[in-house]
Amino acid sequence: MNGIDLVNERKKATFNTRLLTYLLDDGKDRTERRHYLQNIIESDAVFDNSQNAYMHRRERHVRSLAKHVRMIELCRENNIECKDTGEVVTHEDFYLILRCISDDLPTALHWIMFVPNIISLMDKDQRSYWLGLCRDWKVIGCYAQTELGHGSNIRALETTATFIPEDKCGLKGGAFDINSPTITSTKFWPGTLGRTANHAMVIARLIDGKGTDHGIHNFIVPLRCMDTHKLLKGVRTGDIGPKIGYNNMDNGFASFNHVLIPRRNMAMGFASVDEHGRYSKKKVSEATSKISYLTMMHVRVLIISDSGTNLAKACTIAIRYSAQRRQGYSSNGEKELQIIDYTQQQYRLFSLLACAYTFHITGKAVQHYLNSIHTRLVSSGNSQVTKTQMQDFHASSSALKSFCSTITANGIEDARKSCGGHGFLQASGIPELSLTYLQNPTVEGDNYMLPQHVVKVLLKLPQQLLSTKDIETIRIQYKTCDSYYLIDPLISIIKKRQLKCHASSVEDFFHIPTLLEAYAQRSAQSLLEVYNSIKEYVLKGSSQEEAWNQSLILMYNASKAHSLYLLIRNFYLFLQQQQDFPVLQDLCILFALFFIEKDYGDFLLHQYFTSDQILLVRKALLLMFKKLRPNVVALVDAWDFSDFQLKSALGNYSGNVYPKIMESAFKEPLNEKDVGPGYEHLLKLYKGNVGVWKNKQTSKL
Repeated sequence: MNGIDLVNERKKATFNTRLLTYLLDDGKDRTERRHYLQNIIESDAVFDNSQNAYMHRRERHVRSLAKHVRMIELCRENNIECKDTGEVVTHEDFYLILRCISDDLPTALHWIMFVPNIISLMDKDQRSYWLGLCRDWKVIGCYAQTELGHGSNIRALETTATFIPEDKCGLKGGAFDINSPTITSTKFWPGTLGRTANHAMVIARLIDGKGTDHGIHNFIVPLRCMDTHKLLKGVRTGDIGPKIGYNNMDNGFASFNHVLIPRRNMAMGFASVDEHGRYSKKKVSEATSKISYLTMMHVRVLIISDSGTNLAKACTIAIRYSAQRRQGYSSNGEKELQIIDYTQQQYRLFSLLACAYTFHITGKAVQHYLNSIHTRLVSSGNSQVTKTQMQDFHASSSALKSFCSTITANGIEDARKSCGGHGFLQASGIPELSLTYLQNPTVEGDNYMLPQHVVKVLLKLPQQLLSTKDIETIRIQYKTCDSYYLIDPLISIIKKRQLKCHASSVEDFFHIPTLLEAYAQRSAQSLLEVYNSIKEYVLKGSSQEEAWNQSLILMYNASKAHSLYLLIRNFYLFLQQQQDFPVLQDLCILFALFFIEKDYGDFLLHQYFTSDQILLVRKALLLMFKKLRPNVVALVDAWDFSDFQLKSALGNYSGNVYPKIMESAFKEPLNEKDVGPGYEHLLKLYKGNVGVWKNKQTSKL
């Protein structure tokens, strides 16, 4: 196989692949910068990924630590550091270089959660002290919230931080006693905690000098000696053991046996305890008081954005392979067919490719909005952000995190299956990608739990609309919120004005505003289903808690419907800003059509579509597959993943699939010697006669 099929596929493209890469990268200069950094990484032996599949977990972990250290050296050598602060992890090139490395680093939670928590939650003096140590990598931190017995239910966390006055602890200004009172209070799962971090941002129940419990607060707790890396007195930590994937990362456990930390190790940006143990909160706006959620939102936004990138990697491998792999013959029996030409393969892969682009575009949009919120809340110190906006973005980021990571986790696995037997090989690159990604549906809020957060916020809209006639005030309140789109369809449904789709031809379903209106209607109907379900159960005598529990499945559907509307809206807004790539409009339409066809029961249940219109959607979907077919290889090429990053025999750019598969087989350590390890056991069969049938009695049959 010489890759001629991929060469021919690339000739079919109706757009300039390189220009689309520039668009995905936010400009030609960013693409060129990425290529420069990529060349540095790929030419450095420390970052070699070729032996990953053959390494034990211990080796992978140690090697990834070496990669981190070398990365920091290269960042300093290449001025990848903020001019004013010298910080590496907040520089615009930092995530570019992480993408180039294309391997998981055990230090990740330091910049994903530890540093952002310091920035968001600590006062000016604390930030000055801790951020300098973080910048110089003297302090490597993690975020320790989840406990063995509690995860998302943070109100039930058991770790305590009890104030101890100076005269009883000997520390100037007093201290906090960090304690794990039960086995279930053991911190369990935090990444970077097990063997790497020397400090942790520990989430614990604050008990002041009077013994009053003020609920969860953040505390920086030293774990290890900064010179020897040995555990400090009273601290017990370790790695939790092998996981399904993501095994470079030392997810850890930690328990604390009355560990004393300075009083000022408490995050005091919004609340404080003085040297007498008196607790107080600073006066801030309602929105600013929720700033502690920004870090969690930041991680969710990263997951949304990364879902597009990870799914795009799987699509790149599977689509390139599908263009090369042949199975079955043409009607005259002379030509073996590319499996990418089978509509079932297109249904699986083209829809996933549309998801990858859609998630990427929305990821950028929500990241931009989050940055705007952070700037207004932290930098300017004002109250330009309303409580409604904060809650609305919490709902949006929660819904999108749940939906995008679910589709991506399932999608990567389906891409693997679409590669047939060869997809089962580690050399395909997809198994490691899949198993590493599988953490995302669980971390930062389980994907079946987050919809409750979403609906809790969104339900305020129908409640307000049903309790007041002052619709204009509600419009003003929600004008800049994602959920603003729900107001008009909710009003129509409440007033029993049944909206129906007026599309009467296949071509009508190629109009994005028509599709967007359908998703808005579906989302409003799904939300009202939740509202009416809870109300009905309560009227029948159920408690609010039981009514809520009985409505959880409907909540998941409502959260998904909200996500789909936002994803299509964001893609549509993106398309309005640039007109150079009609193929992106095709992807947006395909995405919308695919999920109508997939969830057509909802649209029929709500009577927005007729069964005849669903048949038109299916015809439109097949036409979109046909229209996109010449462009799919170019569309995955536009992501510009190098072979180094994909680590795939099936998805390499050249298309030399079968030589690459054989090359990977020859690397297998079992093949190092002609007589393989374990042969001494086989000798018991060959020469020891342990398998010989000795009871050779004549059968009676």
